[in-house]
Amino acid sequence: MTTHEVVNQVPPLVGHDTADDPALLAGVAREGAGWAVAELHDLGRLAGGEQAAEHGRLANEHPPVLRTHDRYGHRVDEVEFHPSWHELMRTAVGHGLHAAPWADDRPGAHVARAARFHVWRPDAGHGCPISMTYAAVPALRHSPELAARYEPLLTATEYDFGLRPPQTKRGLLAGMSMTEKQGGSDVRANTTSARPEPDGSYRLVGHKWFTSAPMCDLFLTLAQAPGGLTCFLVPRVLPDGTRNPMRLMRLKDKLGNRSNASAEVEYEHAVAWRVGDEGRGVRTIIDMVNLTRLDCVIGAAAGMRQGVTTAVHHATHRRAFGRYLVDQPLMRNVLADLAVESEAATVLMTRLAGATDRSARGDEGETAFKRLALAVGKYWVCKRWPGHAAEALECLGGNGYVEESGMPRLFRESPLNSIWEGSGNVAALDVLRALTREPQVLAAYEAEVAAAAGADPRLDAAVRRVRDELADRTDLELRARRVVERLALVLQGALLVRHGHPAVADAFCASRLAGDHGQAYGTLPGGLDLAAIVDRATPKIG
Repeated sequence: MTTHEVVNQVPPLVGHDTADDPALLAGVAREGAGWAVAELHDLGRLAGGEQAAEHGRLANEHPPVLRTHDRYGHRVDEVEFHPSWHELMRTAVGHGLHAAPWADDRPGAHVARAARFHVWRPDAGHGCPISMTYAAVPALRHSPELAARYEPLLTATEYDFGLRPPQTKRGLLAGMSMTEKQGGSDVRANTTSARPEPDGSYRLVGHKWFTSAPMCDLFLTLAQAPGGLTCFLVPRVLPDGTRNPMRLMRLKDKLGNRSNASAEVEYEHAVAWRVGDEGRGVRTIIDMVNLTRLDCVIGAAAGMRQGVTTAVHHATHRRAFGRYLVDQPLMRNVLADLAVESEAATVLMTRLAGATDRSARGDEGETAFKRLALAVGKYWVCKRWPGHAAEALECLGGNGYVEESGMPRLFRESPLNSIWEGSGNVAALDVLRALTREPQVLAAYEAEVAAAAGADPRLDAAVRRVRDELADRTDLELRARRVVERLALVLQGALLVRHGHPAVADAFCASRLAGDHGQAYGTLPGGLDLAAIVDRATPKIG
């Protein structure tokens, strides 16, 4: 035997279809996008291929570089990306993962887009400009003239990189630039000023602390106009071809999401156009924020699915102590627990995508449901991802701790979605705000949960506990996380009982609702069909 004979190593997880996800496919059909399944599988096979994985690796190993000046000393403020980033972006835009649903009249268009965003995960970083472009359209519609000018290019499925006048390009990408050094999530503390000009434009002076994807063509930003905090559209290049003085000061050195550029920006009398009324900036841009929150949930659900399929793939091919890991009871418990969490996230994600689709078409009941459920889902699903990613990594042992496995990248990415678009406390307090100011949102939530009444006594008991929690107004802000967690678990349980696989719903109700569960993954009780749960998370190669 030679010292370098390789045995008992796991084959690469390539050559599979990332859309081969029973919970995702069932949700897509249930929420009205069954017509998109064939294309979804095409994209899933592309995402599960060796080339996509390599592009994801290279985009992260060669992060963006800021070029503030050219060789002659002219200010250019450009961001340079590796070719693999552009390939990932080209695929994402070409498949309509960005703003394409806003130009698609078919019911379920937003659900189809959410599913595609879920399966195309060779790299999470490039999803940031894709997500913001999707979310920018409804905010931009607060100014019909601007929407008429730019929306056709934002929805176009052409990736046209480079800083040129927006209306000379085949397709556009949009970003947002809101937070400042002194305020963070408290955008009302922003100090950037906006001076109106005779031609109807404004000049912005100030700074922004986090501007993701600064290479985008257009940005929605907040600044203090004479009438108060207002939303503005800022192009990177002006119609005459000159650079708008939106100065990129530096790129952030981030924990994860490294393929995506995040910049500190200063406006030096940058030209901007008002979106919506003066003093209504938060109200205007909240449409964008809510849709990027949806993508936070989608991204976290997708990350959980990626983690559990990688862990199950490893356990299926790795032997220890005379048996494959997947056949060992304790490992099967861990894998099943991870799979239950993943499916609960996916069933909620597809329901939120369905609500978004129907809300965009004028359904007031779905709008009310989305208002509460989206904030609840943003808090809970994103909070669950880091622990899930850590446990999935541990299933690979030391191999999972090595960069080449891809699991460290997944782990570094996992805290982001809970921070982006309002950290845990912001999301939890937003739920309380909705419950206090908009009583119809609780009614919509209760109607959704009531559809599962009587199907499982453990769920019924959990519903009663949530009602008791909400009825107690004492220290409600102090208990906000506890309240939102219970709202999320009950909603996930109701959806799984109605639509999920029986084994998954049983395990969820036993562990998450009835409390027969420890503090770590892998502590499911006995008597559950763990094999059926794990089988649903096993990737099919070839």
